[in-house]
Amino acid sequence: MGSEDSNGASRQPIIELSGVTKVYGTGTAAMEALRGVDLRIYPGEFVAVMGPSGSGKSTCMNIVGCLDTPTSGAYRFCGVEVGKLTRNQRALLRRHYLGFVFQGFNLLNRTSALENVELPLIYRGEAVRTRHQRANHAMHAVGLNGWEHHTPGELSGGQQQRVAIARAIVAEPLVLLADEPTGNLDSARSVEIMGLLTSFNRDQGITIVMVTHEPDMAAYAKRTVHFRDGLIATDHSNGDSLHVG
Repeated sequence: MGSEDSNGASRQPIIELSGVTKVYGTGTAAMEALRGVDLRIYPGEFVAVMGPSGSGKSTCMNIVGCLDTPTSGAYRFCGVEVGKLTRNQRALLRRHYLGFVFQGFNLLNRTSALENVELPLIYRGEAVRTRHQRANHAMHAVGLNGWEHHTPGELSGGQQQRVAIARAIVAEPLVLLADEPTGNLDSARSVEIMGLLTSFNRDQGITIVMVTHEPDMAAYAKRTVHFRDGLIATDHSNGDSLHVG
């Protein structure tokens, strides 16, 4: 089921979809968003997911993020079949193993940057001192020293996305799911954010799966998966992927 690494040892996929379908609605109103997707993503990969609107890429990401469940087929995370988990177990999987970055930042406007970063640790029941230490470390990692007590409204778009990335990595996830992380940013800020994501992938080994419609951003990934009509149309390595920082 796995591939082999450079030493010839077998590797297990961290994410594995086997024959995954997703149907919304019933009868004549049924819409097949995914039509039998097979996908393997291995630890340490940086994968860009592309495709036109309605191609199934967002549905696939929602399933990988445990925000939705397949109609049929299997989704395994680290070898565990997610479909056999309870709703609470899936929530724990999200909380402990997955980080999320969104196009719209999704920050709480009336709380400080540091408090936003602490949120995943609050949900995990971490002690106050531990939360503060880890959140400060995450803020430092994204280059926001001195901005801890500013609210999102006092930050630029690029800074807000840095806060969102700090929030996503503060719990040390195995996988970071990024949905159009540069969609609301100008070119210069987009390059900064992609440099951050690339460094976390390279230096910390965080597996990254990123939805994007921008080829320039997809070029930072090591691999690009294209969706079309509910299926994977192409899946190829990016031989000239960009490594910044």
